[in-house]
This record gives sequence, C-alpha cells and structure tokens, in this order.
Amino acid sequence: MKLMNEFGKKFNIYSLPAGNTGCQKGGWFRKEITEVADFKGLKFRIGGFAGLTSQKLGGVPSQIAAGVLYPSLERGTIDAAEWVGPYDDEKLGVSKVAKYYYYPGWWEGSTATHLMINLSKWNELPRRYQSIIAGAAAYANTEQLAKYDASNPAALRRLMADGAELRAFSQPILEACLKASNEVNAETAAANSDFRKVLKSMAAFRDDEYFWWQVAEYSYDTFMIRSRARG
Repeated sequence: MKLMNEFGKKFNIYSLPAGNTGCQKGGWFRKEITEVADFKGLKFRIGGFAGLTSQKLGGVPSQIAAGVLYPSLERGTIDAAEWVGPYDDEKLGVSKVAKYYYYPGWWEGSTATHLMINLSKWNELPRRYQSIIAGAAAYANTEQLAKYDASNPAALRRLMADGAELRAFSQPILEACLKASNEVNAETAAANSDFRKVLKSMAAFRDDEYFWWQVAEYSYDTFMIRSRARG
C-alpha cells in the first residue's frame, strides 16, 4: 500500500483497502475444459490482465456486462464467462446455459477493493477524521471477505443442486495459465517501471507468506479437509 500510494500521488489519489472477495471461481463453460488446447478460440468473457493471459493460451477475451451474460452464453455469442463466485454468480442464472463450473480462478486469487480519495482533500482532513475513514475501510476490508466466506458454501450447494457441474482445472492447465500470467506480468514490468516496482515487492511478500502458510494454514486446513472427507 505504501508503494501504491506513492504511485497514486501522480494522479492526486490516496487509497485504502476496503474489501475483498477471496479466491474467485474459474468461470462457467458451455463445454468441458480438459486440456490447454481447449482454450484455443474460446470466446471468454474475462477482463483486464486475465484477458491478456487467456489470449496467450489462444482464447478470445471480451468484456460483457452482467445483464447480458445469460443470453450471450445461451446463443453461443460467448463460450464461457467468469464473474465472481457462487454467491454473486447464482444471481446470473447461467448454470442453465453453461453448466460446467470451473475452479480455482487462477487469475484472481482474490480481488482487493479500494477506497480512492482525492489526495488533496484527504490531506486537508483533521487526523481524527482520517482515522475514522481508515477504520471504516479496515472494517469493510474484513467484513466483505467474512460475508463471502459465509455465503459462498450455501450458494455453491444450491448451484450444484440446480444442475451445475463442479470441475477443477487440471494441473497442466493451471501451470500453463501461471506461465502465461507470468509472461504478461514480465512484459508489463519491462515497459512500466511503476508496475515493476510494485510487482517486485508483492512477489517477495507473497513468497514469504507461502513459506509461512505452508507450515500454518495450509497444513492445518489440508489435514482438516482430509478429515472431513473421511467423515
């Protein structure tokens, strides 16, 4: 956030994290995706950097508003669409026209929502007002993730009961996606020093966190998930 706010000064913006969806889903597909070659020519509603990544795999990315996802999938205008996760996706009703629901959302391990404030106005605020806003943003940051974590399980069960078929991306597909994503990041970093600076910091922090998670949350959660499966 320190680096992001240094960057934001160029645009007179100060930002605070104010929400997160957690890991998103891979999306809804009209056909099964069993190998990397299945992305070739795939008309995929997917935006931003994820669109650039899917393009490297041969996909044809497009951005379509939520209101027209259903008819676009129904008519075959697009072959697949990603949105958020079960809680939000359920409202779209697309499981009836694209029943294969893939996970994980390899391009969107989480989505950070930011509260963006005019920097000049932020600096004019009394310290106590800044503290109130920062506190509210911090609350929203934890509250949104907690609500998604609480709402997604039931929504996923309802979607599956309604005919959605849950599928996992294969290891070769995930590895190809990661490779393509790293290429997009490297190309962007080579052309954009601000991006390169933030990416380098983020990658170092991520490596440290995975080192810790491997001996903490991951090992504990993996054990508990296996225990759940055994009843």
